[in-house]
Amino acid sequence: MGNRASGSFELTAFEPVETEEREGAAFGRVRIAKTFTGGLSGASEVRMLSVTGPSGSPASYVAVEHVTGELDGRAGSFVLQHTAWDTTGTTIRVVPGTGAGELAGITGEFRLTVDESGAHAYVLEYELG
Repeated sequence: MGNRASGSFELTAFEPVETEEREGAAFGRVRIAKTFTGGLSGASEVRMLSVTGPSGSPASYVAVEHVTGELDGRAGSFVLQHTAWDTTGTTIRVVPGTGAGELAGITGEFRLTVDESGAHAYVLEYELG
């Protein structure tokens, strides 16, 4: 990827919508809102489906996230798709064809980290087509 943006983000809302208990697992649906600062500045809305195991630890999740704002000075929006099998393997990619405005044609991969204090950081490596 030719471009790289980095910074931090905060969860501004985490709203459980529903939870369904099953034998050995609990399924959840959650709405999340975030704000971004740094190379990407703006906000996003996330829709997440998750499953937790008997210990209550997240076992996996999938999510789609609509991001609106400015990326390295270009205004627009795009969608990220999240897939995670557990806390060690998360993949987040820009969904091809979802870029709008000055971000039309964007592709890329988004990586996030959470430090010991709970602060969230990101790196977005991307191309504009």
